[in-house]
Amino acid sequence: MFKLEPRVEFSPMISFLGPLFSIALTMIFGGILFFFLGVDPVAAIKMIFWDPLMSETFAEYSRPQILIKAAPLILIALGLSLGFKANIWNIGAEGQYIMGAIFGATFALSLYPSESVFIFPAMIIAGIIGGSIWAMIPAMLKVKFKVNEILVSLMLVYVAEQILALASLGFLRNPDGAGFPGSRNLNDYPSASNLELINGTGIHLGVLISLLMVIFFYILLFRHSLGFKIKLIGHSPKAYAFSGDSPNKMVVICLLVSGGLAGLAGLFEVAGPAGQITIDFNVGYGFTAIIVAFLGRLNPVGIFLAGIIMALTYVGGELTQFMLNLPAAAIQVFQGMLLFFLLSFDLFVNYKLKFLKD
Repeated sequence: MFKLEPRVEFSPMISFLGPLFSIALTMIFGGILFFFLGVDPVAAIKMIFWDPLMSETFAEYSRPQILIKAAPLILIALGLSLGFKANIWNIGAEGQYIMGAIFGATFALSLYPSESVFIFPAMIIAGIIGGSIWAMIPAMLKVKFKVNEILVSLMLVYVAEQILALASLGFLRNPDGAGFPGSRNLNDYPSASNLELINGTGIHLGVLISLLMVIFFYILLFRHSLGFKIKLIGHSPKAYAFSGDSPNKMVVICLLVSGGLAGLAGLFEVAGPAGQITIDFNVGYGFTAIIVAFLGRLNPVGIFLAGIIMALTYVGGELTQFMLNLPAAAIQVFQGMLLFFLLSFDLFVNYKLKFLKD
């Protein structure tokens, strides 16, 4: 028999190197998986991590796509990192992402075909409100009734998915779409279309906002009193109690911010790359962002780098599916391995096995 005991001392350098070891182990075991699927593991790993950045054939298209796919991951992970630092566990960012998209698209399409420079800024506000409202449900239940926010936020993802289906088949369905599910394409509605910053690349305003948010959150966490309080309540709730602030206040702040950013990510996605509300609009960004947050060590700069790496697996995964006939599920397993190895590494960095005598 054995049990886990907290380590009295551990090396910060080893903890810092955890993500690199996790990536290396993911490559090794991912390569084994690809081998058993009948795909050359070296070619698959190269196509995931190297070709989207360096290949003359793919890089011109893939590099902008990496930034586009990284933007929602970074936005959502930044919001989640605040709560995770404070031991407030919002696992339902996927639902908040969906609701942000629905709120923003509903506002824009309710004004169709009116044109105004104020429509898109108002859509951004609507998207933030949509995500925030969905995050406030677990926040209020936790504050008022001590209900576990993990369960509530996660279950609300499935409710949001049903609302998404209702919107696609009902109140947002394109009246000119010959009965097919899905809303009008917002890219065909100039006032509601996400601003493309670099012509021909697809790089949109959301990419710029995500980069600015990295800077903002770095300042918030390391140069502002709120960031100090967030870290304090996570490390020592008893010490935080001496600050005079209510822990419930921090629950509301962290869930409000994380929900708002997830909703903002959903709005930028529906008004840009996705273009419309459809039944399969959500592609798992809200769940993948959890991996990004932990891979980035809940640090804004680390989250930016982790978002780029995870986006690289998305773009590279699409290439392997097209070029090597690798199943999409294999790429999802590959991404899951990354979180598994990271959490396993952290477990043994912070705890040690102690064998018990019979």
